[in-house]
Amino acid sequence: MSEGRIRVGIGGWNFEPWRENFYPQGWPQARELEYASRRLTAIEINSTYYGAQKPATFAKWRKETPDGFMFALKAIRYATQRHVLADGADSIQRFVDSGIAELGDKLGPIVWQLAPTHKFDAADLTAFLELLPAHVDGLPLRHALDVRHASFQCAEYLALARQYHAATVFTESDDYPPIADLTGDFVYTRIMRTHSEEPLGCKPEVFPALASGAHAWAQGGEPFGLPRIAPPASAMPRDVFVFFISGAKERAPHAAMALRRALGEAPEA
Repeated sequence: MSEGRIRVGIGGWNFEPWRENFYPQGWPQARELEYASRRLTAIEINSTYYGAQKPATFAKWRKETPDGFMFALKAIRYATQRHVLADGADSIQRFVDSGIAELGDKLGPIVWQLAPTHKFDAADLTAFLELLPAHVDGLPLRHALDVRHASFQCAEYLALARQYHAATVFTESDDYPPIADLTGDFVYTRIMRTHSEEPLGCKPEVFPALASGAHAWAQGGEPFGLPRIAPPASAMPRDVFVFFISGAKERAPHAAMALRRALGEAPEA
């Protein structure tokens, strides 16, 4: 059985403290994506959550990043921050047609982030999942659901997400309920427990454990000891996306590079 690709990254690339501890002194802000994308293998874009980007912007991001790099996009909030998800059809379509296809083979998962107060409703979620397109301009789309209410911690939700091949974001956080059960053909996890007092964001011994878990997912298994709601999903190699998000954000790039080293990769210094 082959192994899926593991990608490690952060959220965005424009953050003032990174100009003190990640980017070289005097590095041009206009070239920060160029620098970050050569030390990380993925970046989650948050700006797409707040407003539409132009096709030319997506094309520019594609050209500034190396082969094999991927962007995860947070879908526009107007599609998900609503009481009835099924009412977001127009917002979903406008987002998908906004030019994201300009990213080409660097277009990674689309993350549909629900409000923390949004409770699981099987009928409404089914209608919403029916609206998510499988392709845009010939490119396959991969969807991840970032569900943030404890009511989603149930077998009925897992079965529904699996039926529509939608991954569930596994959030490692004190603020949102963890759902580690696999529901899609890729893994998407957000690590939100980095600490400012740790130069790498986490204690050094954390990274080998994270690397072992990522390899288990990529090889078709699952890491030991994660919270489980239902029996394991079918064994299959999966691409794995690991993002260091929030927490001590100023440490995120160093945490991501430490994990890459633990995976046996050699990010540029």
